[in-house]
Amino acid sequence: MDITITPTDSTGVSRRLQVSVPADAVASFEEQAARKYAARVRIPGFRPGMAPPSMVRKRFGEAVRAEAVELAINEAFRLVVDRQGLKLAAQPHLHHLKAEPGAAVEFEMHCEVRPEPALDQVTGFSLARQEAPVGEAEVEAQLERIREQKAEWTPVEEKPLPGDMVTVLLASAEPDGSLPEGREYRLVLGGGQAIAGVEELVMQALPGGTVEAPVRWPDDFPDEAQRGVTKLVRVELKDVKRKSLPPLDDALARELGDFDSVAAMRETVARDMAEHARREADAEVRQQLLERLLEANPFDVPGAWVAQVLESYLRMYRIPEGEKARFAEEFRPMAERQVKRDVLVDVLAEREGLAASAADVDARIESMAAARNTDPGQLYAQWQKAGRLEQLERELTEERVFAWLLERNPVTAA
Repeated sequence: MDITITPTDSTGVSRRLQVSVPADAVASFEEQAARKYAARVRIPGFRPGMAPPSMVRKRFGEAVRAEAVELAINEAFRLVVDRQGLKLAAQPHLHHLKAEPGAAVEFEMHCEVRPEPALDQVTGFSLARQEAPVGEAEVEAQLERIREQKAEWTPVEEKPLPGDMVTVLLASAEPDGSLPEGREYRLVLGGGQAIAGVEELVMQALPGGTVEAPVRWPDDFPDEAQRGVTKLVRVELKDVKRKSLPPLDDALARELGDFDSVAAMRETVARDMAEHARREADAEVRQQLLERLLEANPFDVPGAWVAQVLESYLRMYRIPEGEKARFAEEFRPMAERQVKRDVLVDVLAEREGLAASAADVDARIESMAAARNTDPGQLYAQWQKAGRLEQLERELTEERVFAWLLERNPVTAA
């Protein structure tokens, strides 16, 4: 089919082309559409499929024309992609359609193509690696956090102290000076859940008691209209609970995991923290490298790909419908950075032959199976059923690409 293609704009990965399908080609599509209709519809006096196309067009002209235009557009799309050598990133869009009877079909085709960055500079970057120290103090702090997670809250009949959990009915005066019914809140004092003046008032009450006093709202209160305002506040203290931490002993160690003693738990915590610090430092180096690569090799990415990543974020975080627009705007730079990272990995993996193979995936599965003391075939089947093999292949490819890059860019300890 002889169509006319006139590129009108090529910016980044965006392409706009004016396309014209000649009238005689459109007429042939009308014949094709009429034959299809003749095979489907029943016309009195003719056996199914035997009505002449001219009669079909006369009786179903509008529908035949619409189908012919759709056929012409689809074939034109295919020819444009082929003749222009477009590597589409997503389905093209059609704009400004003109499709008058007996005339050419004309439209503007908008599409995005796959980015193909040259990546001329991938070496010569200086990277700093800083690993968080894991000493005795850090391990002890982590053990305290573990104790906090196992803490119990015990009711007390005393005035609350910082760190206590309280249930209160709070009411602050209206502009006319009246005090409404109190609203119930559960607070951990000293946690910043209430302004300091309100917490001080809470700590003056006994469980079951009520106190009232003027409270001044802080000058940096989020609601500007309330800043510096003094209002009468009433606090009814319903209950007080005090945190009780379990002792750091062998019993706690056995409760938390497969540990014979608290010493064994401490050793495992120290090892896990060191491994986590190592992974965090490695991830930070990779992030530095990614930043340097993008600065040295800027390129655009398809908006359709960014939208796909944003959609996955929306599903992952279960964002309510009313908050999706705000969330998408806030997280768009992160989604764009993720797409660019993926493109960089793909380009280098292909250019340098670093893509993970099926054998690499098998080897990683065998390694994981050995660590878990399970059968490799069974683990492979589980991952295959869960659809995670492609993800594993992607992770292995990323590992190989970043290893290749780090061999060529110096990393110094910060």
